[in-house]
Amino acid sequence: MRAAVYNAPFDISVESRPDPVIQNPREAIVRVTSTCVCGSDLWYYRGESKRKGGGPIGHEFLGVVEELGSEVTGLKVGDFVIAPFMWSDGTCPHCLHGVTSSCVHGGFWAIGTDGGQGEYVRVPEADGTLVVVPGGVPDAALLPSLLTLSDVMGTGHHAAVSAGVVAGSTVAVVGDGAVGLCGVLAARRLGAGRIIALSRNPQRQAIATAFGATDIVSSRGDDALAEVRDLTDGIGVDATLECVGTAQAFTTAFAIARPGSRVGFVGVPHGVEFPLQAAFSNNVGLGGGLAPVRTYLPALLDDVLNGSINPGLVFDYEFDFENIADAYAAMDSRRAIKAIAHLA
Repeated sequence: MRAAVYNAPFDISVESRPDPVIQNPREAIVRVTSTCVCGSDLWYYRGESKRKGGGPIGHEFLGVVEELGSEVTGLKVGDFVIAPFMWSDGTCPHCLHGVTSSCVHGGFWAIGTDGGQGEYVRVPEADGTLVVVPGGVPDAALLPSLLTLSDVMGTGHHAAVSAGVVAGSTVAVVGDGAVGLCGVLAARRLGAGRIIALSRNPQRQAIATAFGATDIVSSRGDDALAEVRDLTDGIGVDATLECVGTAQAFTTAFAIARPGSRVGFVGVPHGVEFPLQAAFSNNVGLGGGLAPVRTYLPALLDDVLNGSINPGLVFDYEFDFENIADAYAAMDSRRAIKAIAHLA
C-alpha cells in the first residue's frame, strides 16, 4: 500500500509499505477513503516535537471495513466508518467513565500500527473504536464534516465542555485553527449567548462568524486583553477555550477569564508554564486535555447527519494524496486551515 512517511523535519514523503494484516481477533482492516493533515502534525513536522524518522503518520481517517477479526461483533465488512484519533476498547473503567483517550488498552495511530495517512489501516479494538455511519457510503458533500469528527470537532467540543459552556454563556476562543473554529461551533451548539473569537486572519474570521462567533478580536497581547475586557464591561468571559497550546495562548486565556470561571484547554502544550498565581487569585479553574473524541462522536454524528452543524467548512485545501508534502507545507505557512485528501 501507499502511505505517508515522516523522514525528518519538513520532509514528508509517500512510500510503499506492507499491507496490514489482522494480528488479533479484535482487530479490523479499514480501507481509507478520506484522510487529512492535523494542526498537531505540525509540531513534529517543524521539529518542535521529537519523532523517529522512517515511520507512518496521520491519525484522522474515514473508510470502509475490509476485513474483521473473529471476535469483532459490532461491525460488518462493507461498513463505512469514522476512526477517532485514538483507539479504545470501550469497556475499561476509563472508557466507561467517558475518558476514552485514557483507555487501558488504547493507543495512537502510527505508534505500533499504521498511520491514518495511508491506503489501509489495521484497527486494534475495532468494536470499541470505529463508529459506523448509517446508510453506507455517504454523499460526498458530507465527507469533510464526517472527517472532522475523527478529531477537530470532538476536540473543540471537549474544550467547550471542559470550560463549562452552558446556555447563555459568554465565551472566548483563543486560537483560530481548525480546533479553535470547531470550538466556536461547539460553543454555539451548547447554547452560548456570546462568542468572542480571537483571530487576525480574515478567512478564519469569516468561518468563525459562520460558526456562530458574535465578536471578532483581531489584536494580540495586551491590546487583545483590553478589547475583550471592553466587550465584557471589564468582567471577563464565563468560559475560555484555549485551542493553541503555546505560552502566549495560555496567558491570554487566563487573563480574559472572569473570576470563578474555567479555561478548557485542548491545544497540545509546548513551552507552557501554568499561570498558577492568576488561577489562584481569581479562582479560575482548568479543565480539558486529550479529548475523548470517541465518547462525543455519536451525538456529534447525529448533528452532522441532520444538518444542524457543518464543521467541514474548516477544510479549505484539497490535495492529491501523493502530494501530501504540499499539504503539510500549506498548513505550516498558514496558507491553509486544514487539508483533506480523498483516496477512493
